[in-house]
Amino acid sequence: MATAIETWWPAIPAFLHTGLTNARTEGYNRLVKPVKRVACGFRNTENLRRRIRFHGARAQRASIGFTTARLPG
Repeated sequence: MATAIETWWPAIPAFLHTGLTNARTEGYNRLVKPVKRVACGFRNTENLRRRIRFHGARAQRASIGFTTARLPG
């Protein structure tokens, strides 16, 4: 624990002064990591980018309670 505090000590006063964190970036990384693991066989990087974007949009819709509208019938 002391080593971690020593490592992060310069960032602690910066956070207390500004209130800024990298939490959003870490959250996106958390969403992208599993997608990259599943898609490790993709040869086309554009397909990988599309899959990451689609997965991120799907997670965003789920977090705000978005549901798809159903057509009658």
